[in-house]
Amino acid sequence: MAENIPTVLVVDDIDMNVMILEEILKDDYNIITAGNGKEALEKLRSAEFLPKIILLDVMMPEMNGRQLFEIMKADKAFKRIPVIFITAENDSESELLAAGAVDFINKPFMPERVKLRVRNQIELKNYSDSLEQMVAEKTAEATKTLDNALQGLANVIEHRDLESGEHVKRTQLFVKNLTDYLIKSGSVYAGELFKLQPDIIMKSMALHDVGKIAIPDRILLKPGKLDADEYDIMKTHTTRGKEIIGELGDVNSSLYLKHCEDICYGHHERWDGKGYPRQLKEYEIPLPARLAALADVYDALVCARVYKAAMPYEEALKIITDGRGAQFDPVITDAVVQIQDQFKAISQQYQ
Repeated sequence: MAENIPTVLVVDDIDMNVMILEEILKDDYNIITAGNGKEALEKLRSAEFLPKIILLDVMMPEMNGRQLFEIMKADKAFKRIPVIFITAENDSESELLAAGAVDFINKPFMPERVKLRVRNQIELKNYSDSLEQMVAEKTAEATKTLDNALQGLANVIEHRDLESGEHVKRTQLFVKNLTDYLIKSGSVYAGELFKLQPDIIMKSMALHDVGKIAIPDRILLKPGKLDADEYDIMKTHTTRGKEIIGELGDVNSSLYLKHCEDICYGHHERWDGKGYPRQLKEYEIPLPARLAALADVYDALVCARVYKAAMPYEEALKIITDGRGAQFDPVITDAVVQIQDQFKAISQQYQ
């Protein structure tokens, strides 16, 4: 069967109807047939190439046309195949069209009308498929461009902060390992994380400190401890980060940007409500931000910064566990303990 020739599935329990439709359409299409809805469904599920259109009788034994149509509409693989119902005088054509049929063909068949209706619907299907593919390609292209732009922006921030850029990589991998563990271990967050799409959370982690663009060098690059006023200014990188992400696009229509905003704005909140900038507590803090908080603090502890030396892994882990239920989400803290060797390996690999 040639892939470039459209396939039409004809479903009717009356052999004469099938023979007539085959004769009308055989010169332009590959024709496959079925005697009822059940047989048609089996052929759809085993087909090498799905039909471009289905001509479907309403009244048939075992599984009628309406029943097959309902099954198709609920199936991701079949719901976009256009259906033209083959109707008799007592069939409600308006009801069938309202249910989602693209057209109908009356019995007895008029060859030219059958050809025109099938051709028109296949042309519409081809146009729709091309448009959908074009949109998908443009979306993928736009997503890749956004990925590259945001990653470049993250690297600029890290270089300005006198980091090698590996801080972004490490924290992203910490978050990836955390989400993988929390899902695979069947934790209470497994379902929520699955819906939030862990790969997007990981990508969003790259922008957790984007607001540092707005922090003056005299504070950002200060080699010693910040005084109270300087610390207040430093803390504004959370709100400035939120503003910057908001300028990149509509956060309510992009899960990627939504995660970026939640992480930027919330990764310095604390489980006990004593964090900043909003003093959120416990589950008020978005889950991606709670993951980011632990990843960021762990990295700050075990890696050298302009203002401090690196801390031994055992000491860092003790600080993390001491913060369980106070600074950090207890479930995520316990996960860090379970995968501490993975965290250590990441820290050593990306220095």
